[in-house]
Amino acid sequence: MVSAVLCDNERVALAWRCLERVADPEIPVLSVVDLGIIRDVTEDAAGCLVVSLSTTYSGCPATEVIRTAVERSLGIANLAPFRIHTVLSPAWSSDWISVQGREKLRAYGIAPPENTVPNPRQLLHAPRPVACPRCASLNSERVSEFGSTPCKALYRCLSCREPFDYFKCI
Repeated sequence: MVSAVLCDNERVALAWRCLERVADPEIPVLSVVDLGIIRDVTEDAAGCLVVSLSTTYSGCPATEVIRTAVERSLGIANLAPFRIHTVLSPAWSSDWISVQGREKLRAYGIAPPENTVPNPRQLLHAPRPVACPRCASLNSERVSEFGSTPCKALYRCLSCREPFDYFKCI
């Protein structure tokens, strides 16, 4: 239980620590902070904690699950009153995945995204080689444009023969 008397900075810092423990439901090794979808945490003039949250893409099926998990985490930490503010612009980019998040993806067996593309149509063109997260070989091939979730593509390493997901550049 958290003391009812926290100064603004302590309350915001505690909220960030809580959010670092909220796992992405589709990639549980990543927190919502690692993923870069928590834009900001502030406290408004009325003392309400405001968590600015982005979606990875419009229509992501995990959005409501994430929102509920964020609310639950803040509630358990006794950080009410709070509200979740959805931020749509600028749109989330895979560039926002933290360095630690990229390493967590690789260790989990998912190739982290490389560079974003300026035009979504470029995602459908011939893929560049993707390094296998297990053996680091660039000798890989895309098996399917969609992997275990819409934001990932399915690849196969031709060196170690292991299949792996690649988190798409968005």
